[in-house]
Amino acid sequence: MSVRVVVADDQDLVRTGLVMILGAQPGIEVVGEAANGLAAVEVAQRLRPDVLLVDIRMPGLDGVEVTRRLAGPDAADPMAVVVITTFDLDEYVLGALRAGARGFLLKDAGPELLVQAIHAAANGDALIAPNVTRRLLATFADSAPVAPVQPIEPITDREEEVLALVARGRTNAEIAAELYVGLSTVKTHVASLMTKLGARNRVEIAMWAHDTRRVKADQ
Repeated sequence: MSVRVVVADDQDLVRTGLVMILGAQPGIEVVGEAANGLAAVEVAQRLRPDVLLVDIRMPGLDGVEVTRRLAGPDAADPMAVVVITTFDLDEYVLGALRAGARGFLLKDAGPELLVQAIHAAANGDALIAPNVTRRLLATFADSAPVAPVQPIEPITDREEEVLALVARGRTNAEIAAELYVGLSTVKTHVASLMTKLGARNRVEIAMWAHDTRRVKADQ
């Protein structure tokens, strides 16, 4: 079945372009559009798409608040949100990820990465633009140390390997290829990490890895 997507962007030309790109892809169906944050929340709640693609800066509600309402800790039925923006600013990245976004892309990422992010989010994975990931790690490396919070049940050596790769934005398929294990094995490890860390999604796993210095900027 096709991945159902709602596109939210306040710039008509940009929104039309995103709709055209996604609508031309096999396996993706654009089912709705929104031109501001309030409309994005209303349309997404009404249509329940598989993925909401939302711009970070919009009138009414910005993309971070839209993400928090639809995918954050207080969301009754969280949905997959991918944030896309022209503004390559750390506070936007961190705000979107902490709000529950499953992906963060810059608008110059290109159609291929955009499509990958949509499919990854629909499959429960998370994709962050590689250049954003590298800078995000550097930001954490330069900030004040965070006292590691260990889960009650210890993380295994294999789970540590999966954790590090998730934190670098790898998908399940990429992790399976890198560790020479089956896709189902990776999914099992990711599910175990979510349980042990109390994480609701892969991005929360990645943020925990960053916060506890499991991943270093030069890795």
